Amino acid sequence: MRGAPRSVGARRAEWVMRRIRPAAVAAMLLAAPAAAQVAEPWQPPVLTTERYNEDWSDLADPARRSGRWTERFKYMPLDDAGRSYLTTGIEVRLRNEAYRNNLWGGADAPDDGYLWLRAMPYADLHVGAARIFVQPIAAYAIGVQPSPGPVDQTRVDLLQGFADVVLPLDGEATLRLRAGRELIGLGTERLVGTRYGPNVPLAFDGGRAILHSGRATINLLYVLPVEARADSFDDRSSPTRRLWGAYVTRTLGSAGGTGIDLYYLGYRNSRAAFDQGEGRETRHTIGLRSFGAEGNWRWNVEGVWQFGHFAGAPIRAWTLGTELVRSFPDTPLKPQLTLRANIVSGDHDRDDPRLQTFNALFPKGKYFGELSPIGPYNIVNAHLGAGIDLGHGFGLGLAGMAFWRESTGDGIYDIPGHLIRSGEGSDARFVGKEAEATLSWLATPELEISASLSFFKPGAFIRDTGPARTIRMIGLESNFRF
Repeated sequence: MRGAPRSVGARRAEWVMRRIRPAAVAAMLLAAPAAAQVAEPWQPPVLTTERYNEDWSDLADPARRSGRWTERFKYMPLDDAGRSYLTTGIEVRLRNEAYRNNLWGGADAPDDGYLWLRAMPYADLHVGAARIFVQPIAAYAIGVQPSPGPVDQTRVDLLQGFADVVLPLDGEATLRLRAGRELIGLGTERLVGTRYGPNVPLAFDGGRAILHSGRATINLLYVLPVEARADSFDDRSSPTRRLWGAYVTRTLGSAGGTGIDLYYLGYRNSRAAFDQGEGRETRHTIGLRSFGAEGNWRWNVEGVWQFGHFAGAPIRAWTLGTELVRSFPDTPLKPQLTLRANIVSGDHDRDDPRLQTFNALFPKGKYFGELSPIGPYNIVNAHLGAGIDLGHGFGLGLAGMAFWRESTGDGIYDIPGHLIRSGEGSDARFVGKEAEATLSWLATPELEISASLSFFKPGAFIRDTGPARTIRMIGLESNFRF
């Protein structure tokens, strides 16, 4: 969340429903017998990051259609029975970011200002129980210094391309078997995310088995992260890293917004690096998450334990993340308050081969906000945010954050897990504090325009270990998708 009062997806859905509800109700009144009870009008699916989770098959029923121009692209029947159909869509995003004193003013991180451009069309073909999903990407960066990295530019390549089939089991249970390249977001994307915020999302090559039974969903996966490269059509599976595991979600209650996640993830990296050195890493992760909503309250609590071996020595690491949200929908401007607290373990002694640094594996982009020089490794973070609905599609968010090292024996890392300041030379815990303001405008259900202003003032640890200037970032973004 960026501090806005509601997610963009929720505001898109509300925008659409305000405009299509009268037409949808009228259509069903005409189609139904006079004595029949009118059902609730159909709501289109919320647009997702992965896109393949959106189900537009209800548009096969003419009574479900609102006449919105995008519907002709969302359900294109290929036979008279409606068992074969095609869904299409696209995202076109332009984002400008301008940094001053990047990484607190280090010589290897000069002031930077650049433009990200990406286009991600997709086609989703359904033939009975089988499906083929294809999504290319064109991602370019202008002005990145000294040169674009893997999250900035991949030119033209295949972002997603997979086939799956749904097999019916006993009762209403189904088993979906999938193989190919796809974006994967599990839970709140603390450990496995799509990296949607940067210019090049993170995809995985491999396979998944997804079992749905009642209120339970079980994901079994074995995948390799895709490494974006400099030229077109040259992205490849990582030769050094792989991920496998099982992720179980059980919803509670009829609404489905409350539930628990229980998961195991295995990870191997033959070229891992931490503050204490480099070596082969095999790490096992066990996590438990509780999430839900009650009235105007929402919560999300997740605890994770990790064990394994790094360079032949034991790994023992952990994290605890909490989020509490209070909404005031009946108050003018519909304010929303968000409180988060995260604690992520760090290594106790860089000269001891035993490793206590938590590994966030493949976390979401912009982990702690729009400006995220720090990733979820050896960190304690407190976050207080507020958002208000200004009406007419405008939302304003404000947030303040503070960061401390969890262990003074370890350094700090960026979101991918690269060391950016070693822990040597300082016993200070305080890393710094950050303030952000975001303004977004949902001009139409397809077009969002946003701006952000962020500051990160360094604390004692940054001052002790190198350049310590205040980072400033301005972000401007236009995102069109349907």
